[in-house]
Order: sequence, then C-alpha cells, then structure tokens
Amino acid sequence: MTTKNRTTHQHLLLKAILFCLLITVEFTFAQAALTASGGEAVGDGGSLSYTIGQVDYIQASGSGGTASQGVQQPFTITVLGNDDFSSIELKAVVFPNPTTNYINLIITNVVAEDLSYRLFDMNRRIISSHKITNQETIIPMERLASATYLLYVLGQNTQLKVFKIIKE
Repeated sequence: MTTKNRTTHQHLLLKAILFCLLITVEFTFAQAALTASGGEAVGDGGSLSYTIGQVDYIQASGSGGTASQGVQQPFTITVLGNDDFSSIELKAVVFPNPTTNYINLIITNVVAEDLSYRLFDMNRRIISSHKITNQETIIPMERLASATYLLYVLGQNTQLKVFKIIKE
C-alpha cells in the first residue's frame, strides 16, 4: 500500500469514527425532555420516578377517539386492589375519561352498607372521605387541581378496591 493510499484510508477511517461518535451522542440525548420539576420517591413498597410540567403537549380528538402526543401521557382509570374480595364487583365510571368535573362511582353486586370512599392525592393526603349510601355515588372533582388521584373504596375500614383517577 502506498503512502497516499494509506493516508486516504486513514482519513476515511477517521471520518467514519467521527460520524459514529456524533450519532452516538445524538442518540444519547434523543429522549430527554425539559420539565419544571421532578424527583424520585422511595419507600417500603417500591420506588417512583416523576416529572412535573412539560414544554410540549398536543392532543387531537375526532369521532374515532383521542390521540395524545408528548412526554407525559394521562392514565386511564386502573383498578388496583385486593383479590380476597373477588365476589365484590365495584365499577367506576368517569365522564369524561380522564375526568374534569366529577366521578360517578357505581357499585354492583354488593349492598352499599358500611362502605365508604377516600380520595387521596399522590402524596397520600386525604382530599375527601365520605360514606357510600347508594349504589351510585357522585364524587365532585371540579375544585381539584389537574393531577392523578387514588380513590379507595373501603368496606368496614378494609380496603376493597383502589381506582387511579386522572383529573384534567
């Protein structure tokens, strides 16, 4: 191999290495987002990472549904709970989903006796707590800030079900 060919070969190799290095650096920052705040909470039950605020969020609605684009996505209602009470069927209906004004909690397959609910924020502070007297209970949320909440349904002060609620 001549000196000229060797120099050209080294020059091409240097360009390829530089290109790969730049691409690697670009991919390293590809999923980064600027947020107002965030952190990590650690406890006996596990850990949770969270962010607050987002620079860009787009939502498009149509007759076929809603599509959201952005770093932070709203959750749908998720039932968390104790499987020891499988004979009790609790159903939460939210209008709209995620909610803006109220939650309609419908209880089926169980007598609404000695039942209550507690609405918590994600810092485990009680927002509201009431007895459930009917099979259908309306829980107002219009005065609450946009956030994620946990709705605990209790029977004789024992947790039966937990619903994750998103308030817009």
